[in-house]
Amino acid sequence: MSTPAYEVRVAEDATDREACFAVRRDVFVVEQNVPEGIEYDAHDAGAVHVLAVREDGVPLGTGRLLHGAAAAAKNGDGDPAVGSLGRLAVTRDARGLGVGAALVRAVEEAARARGLTAVDLHAQTHALGFYERLGYQVYGPEFPDAGIPHRAMRRVL
Repeated sequence: MSTPAYEVRVAEDATDREACFAVRRDVFVVEQNVPEGIEYDAHDAGAVHVLAVREDGVPLGTGRLLHGAAAAAKNGDGDPAVGSLGRLAVTRDARGLGVGAALVRAVEEAARARGLTAVDLHAQTHALGFYERLGYQVYGPEFPDAGIPHRAMRRVL
């Protein structure tokens, strides 16, 4: 069985953003029971969203980068040079194809393009190994987010 081809790109228009939100809804709201009212927030409007799309146009995954004041409010030390990776989601059918890693690298590219020196994230604890393999390091204690255990992580770019 061959792996379907896909591309990862910055979500540039309303159609791309809707595809990002649809993936988030499927993964977080439907699969993980995150309340829809907290899945989408005021940060979405100013964030850089990345989207993985199969060659036939089917969305496979998404992630977002917060930068500037929005990121400084979320990262461990309030540093405006540190971006915040979040809302990383890969559809059930696309898991294991490398989509998640490709999305993380796309967010990091967007961070570098904005002059950021590091990227923080809040990882669900079951995903710590995934992020560690991509160069992220855990810091701080475990904490709940939407009722799911998380840990803060950072990667210097």
